[in-house]
Amino acid sequence: MTRERNPLDGLRQELRRGTLVLAVLSALRHERCGADLIAILAGANVPIEPGALYPMLRRLEDQGLLVSEWRVEDARRRRFYRASTEGGKTADELTTDLARLTAGLQSLKEDGE
Repeated sequence: MTRERNPLDGLRQELRRGTLVLAVLSALRHERCGADLIAILAGANVPIEPGALYPMLRRLEDQGLLVSEWRVEDARRRRFYRASTEGGKTADELTTDLARLTAGLQSLKEDGE
């Protein structure tokens, strides 16, 4: 038995994927370990699975947008991440882009009403 999927679910997922990098860069303006980052994003209604987050963190670090370091905290070895200077600038630019896009979409909506 197959469950019919609502097309809106797929569209929401695409929209969410497009904003995850911005959410991660914004949350990492302050240094955090991965587990804390997952909790903070969930609290901001931007949940992300570890299997999606950690590859993204590695990719963003490879792109020079994040820096990380290993430390022992509470007798556990953890990796802490934060946005690099370039990562902070990128987050600012993406935030501005998103605000412009949102304003444009709002304008289109109001035009149609």
